[in-house]
Amino acid sequence: QVQLVESGGGLVQAGGSLKLSCAASGNIFSINVMGWYRQAPGKQRELVATVTSGGSTNAADSVKGRFTISRDNTKNTVYLQLNSLKPEDTATYYCRMTDVVRNINYWGRGTQVTVNS
Repeated sequence: QVQLVESGGGLVQAGGSLKLSCAASGNIFSINVMGWYRQAPGKQRELVATVTSGGSTNAADSVKGRFTISRDNTKNTVYLQLNSLKPEDTATYYCRMTDVVRNINYWGRGTQVTVNS
């Protein structure tokens, strides 16, 4: 089993920045994909960005150029730097780890990001 704990959410003005962290613990397989997803009220959960254990990244078009995903494999931690925040970025942000070999997804409980205009 893998546990994921997110931190770093909060309330920020439009144009501001936040940095989210997600620390993984437990039975972590070295080959995995970690990512951030978000869900706004009344909307479906959507992909924000992912990063593989090898460092390859992918991001949604809506956040490219503003959000940066990174990871520290020595700490089993993934980060999401959020810059130039917009009110439409307001959502609960969830961390996910995909165990590629065993094809299992693990989710964190989420951290709230609220952007005021």
